[in-house]
Amino acid sequence: MKELRGKVAVVTGAASGIGKALARALLDEGMKVVLADVEEPALKATAGELSAHGEVTSQAVDVRRYEDLEALADHTWSSFGGCHLLCNNAGVSVAQLKVWETTPNDWEWVHSVNVRGVMHGVQAFVPRMIESGEEGLVVNTSSGDGGIQALATQSVYASSKAAISTLTECLDAQLAADTKLRAAIFYPSGGLLATGIWTTKRNRPAELAREREVPEGSETTFDEFMETMKKFGVELPVQDLDELARFAVQGIKAGDFVIMIGRENMEAQLTERAKKLARGENPTGVIPGM
Repeated sequence: MKELRGKVAVVTGAASGIGKALARALLDEGMKVVLADVEEPALKATAGELSAHGEVTSQAVDVRRYEDLEALADHTWSSFGGCHLLCNNAGVSVAQLKVWETTPNDWEWVHSVNVRGVMHGVQAFVPRMIESGEEGLVVNTSSGDGGIQALATQSVYASSKAAISTLTECLDAQLAADTKLRAAIFYPSGGLLATGIWTTKRNRPAELAREREVPEGSETTFDEFMETMKKFGVELPVQDLDELARFAVQGIKAGDFVIMIGRENMEAQLTERAKKLARGENPTGVIPGM
């Protein structure tokens, strides 16, 4: 999608963090943007703030529910007449736990948002986008911590993001066969990300609450994590979200399937991973103290 001006984008998880930054960057490109998020007060505030950048509308959506995505598609077509760019960005996570310390509701909540939420977006929007006969793109937010290399301390989250990477490869291959649509994977990268993913339990529904208490020390906020690292003398880079969003927009315009800062370093990492797998080894190393 080389030309974005005048076209329509939908962004889920748009009330804050990466989603908000993406929406702002797309508005600055001249797109009309539909904001969707489960946090209605934050969503309304973001819509008011971003209206200064261009045409914006918003709708509260729980991506776990297919009917919410259908309603979002209805709202998008009634507001702007179509959709050219669908950004399935909403995502959540849980505490760092050993697999056997997780609970059924940990898996149900994270995968219902991170995996089924993306699938609901595809199912609700893609048929209408194909029917329009116009060029379009589906961008699914994954993570290198699963999509490229498993992060052993985050088995629930990492497995959901591995699923999104595989799903997007399949989706793009299918779309490329006989439609004007394509799909792309967005790997937020460049450094640590100060987003709401660190505190998504604020949006965890009561019916999917953990069946037992979280083990002490398994949860931390971004600020707490950074303070801990400083105590050990470690200074970690933090990626500016607006810069990341502008990079993603350039990837969209360039037609990249993988949108990732530092993508050129992926080859060595994946080559080493493939070698270990070919030797029958686990490419994910042991995590001391985990």
